[in-house]
Amino acid sequence: MGYKPELLATCSTLDELKALAQAGCDAFLLGEEKFGMRLPGEFTPEMIAEAVAFAHPQDIKIYVCVNNLMDNEVLPSLPGYLEQMHEIGVDGIEFGDPSVLMQARRILPNLPLHWNAEMTSTNHGTANYWGKRGATRVVLARELNMDEITGMMPHLDVEAQVQVHGMTNIYHSKRSLVHSYMANQGRPVEDDRVGLDRGLYLIEAERRDELFPIYEDSNGTHIMSSGDICILEDLHLMMEAGVQSFKIESILKSTAYNVAAAKAYRTAIDTFIADPEGYAFDEAWLDEIRELQDPRRELSFGFFYKEQVY
Repeated sequence: MGYKPELLATCSTLDELKALAQAGCDAFLLGEEKFGMRLPGEFTPEMIAEAVAFAHPQDIKIYVCVNNLMDNEVLPSLPGYLEQMHEIGVDGIEFGDPSVLMQARRILPNLPLHWNAEMTSTNHGTANYWGKRGATRVVLARELNMDEITGMMPHLDVEAQVQVHGMTNIYHSKRSLVHSYMANQGRPVEDDRVGLDRGLYLIEAERRDELFPIYEDSNGTHIMSSGDICILEDLHLMMEAGVQSFKIESILKSTAYNVAAAKAYRTAIDTFIADPEGYAFDEAWLDEIRELQDPRRELSFGFFYKEQVY
């Protein structure tokens, strides 16, 4: 079988998962707040089982996000959760903390593991280090540029995953910064609502036209980027290099927007696979995304064409 990259997406509900599957996604990253961070929606084990039942007959993969900062209180429940995911039949676990890898390798030696250390997964040597310890994929840092990503591919002993669309996390703190700010301002938070549905933004004095979404959950405070990555125009460069998985981040986006993004990337991937040598990007593939794009949020290449900044 020839090269066929995976189109991976996050999603907030089972209905959105089904819509994105119809739009062309062939893998999904799901999870729950206790074990995973910055998820568009909460997927209980029962919902994950339903997702697997829907996905597997269509040859769609379900990965579970276990990328939280693990503390001593969570660790005792980790083996049981991993075993439950194995019994459900998920296709892999995304992790950042070595404790997850240690437990998975001990009790589920054949379960694929995707190493996601956020901004520290910046070189093939470290990726291969985790590969030798059981990881099967590296989620490359979003701060890497195109030359670094494509140049790394021949040296990797594990699969590579790259985020190609959507907003990114730019700051995290375990502290409840929004609650603290509100309390200091004498503005009590009604019904504890400072989560994804609240619609809060951080605005810098020097850049008042840029809005940084900010929210809190049980894992702390998360500040997201003011713009959205969109590398559709140059996706072929990473396909030529052999990147195995492309991720669309759906957090804080409507289902209609995420479906439009999935359709566009599905078209680009399929067109490239059908004729790599004759492939040419079509500007019209971006039309629906641009129609649905929040005018306050710029579509950009992110760090793909910047110097090293990590």
